[in-house]
Amino acid sequence: MTPLRQRMIDDMRMRRMSPRTIDTYIYHVANFASYFGKSPQLITTEEVRHYQLHLINEKHVSWSAYNQVVCALRFLYRITLKMDTIVPDIPFPRTEHKLPVILSTDEVLRFLSSITSLKYRAILMTAYAAGLRLSEVINLKVSDIDSARMVIRIQQGKGRKDRYVMLSPVLLTVLRRYWHAARPTSWLFPSKVPGQPISDSAIQKACKRAARDAGLTKDVTVRMLRHCFATHLLEAGANIRLIQTLLGHNSVHTTERYTHVSTDTVCATPSPLDLLALPAEVDADDEPPSWVGSR
Repeated sequence: MTPLRQRMIDDMRMRRMSPRTIDTYIYHVANFASYFGKSPQLITTEEVRHYQLHLINEKHVSWSAYNQVVCALRFLYRITLKMDTIVPDIPFPRTEHKLPVILSTDEVLRFLSSITSLKYRAILMTAYAAGLRLSEVINLKVSDIDSARMVIRIQQGKGRKDRYVMLSPVLLTVLRRYWHAARPTSWLFPSKVPGQPISDSAIQKACKRAARDAGLTKDVTVRMLRHCFATHLLEAGANIRLIQTLLGHNSVHTTERYTHVSTDTVCATPSPLDLLALPAEVDADDEPPSWVGSR
């Protein structure tokens, strides 16, 4: 490990950044240095600009990946290298505002019912029932399930914050069945590797498999289940401030995006086309998608 790499890791640890963030920043800085074949200390402002354009024009990276690179480079030059003159020339990209794709409650039921493994049913049901991030599901411990108060404790979630979320009675029944079958001692969902929690890739693979077995065409992820949790609560009449607290959002503005996908908002008024009372004509012989229905 180079002294620069170790110094950057130490700088991030001193600021109590999460291990996942540390690994991500180091990964992006290593790729950056490898692209030029020299230490970041020797890379010029114009070369930094060239690298950013390379990511956009040639690698076609996503907004989130590009933003991670920018954050990593700004930390490197501002904090670790103290080269503040380069930082203003590493601009943040304009934020993308994408609305999440949501499963209906019937689709969630089909999804959960398709999971044959008790362990993965417990994992994915927990993600949906409590609106947890993937990392929060992975890091749950047996002691975090408080059946006396009917809450789940989330320790050191995003932003190094603890919070509590509701413990669904239905989920508790499944978790009890799972515990009697698996007998976890420390991590609620342990890996096959002793002393380690289950990996994120194992959960995501189980998620994809369940979606396929349920016949869903939407790209289901644990993140989507979190979006479904928030949207379904909103549609059930929950206060948005309460949803903000349950999700662990710093700002209610982050939570407010779910109002844009809630059917209570989107379908609150009919389309002006419906006011015309025109007959709908469908001229297609191909197999229709599920939303078409029978003729």
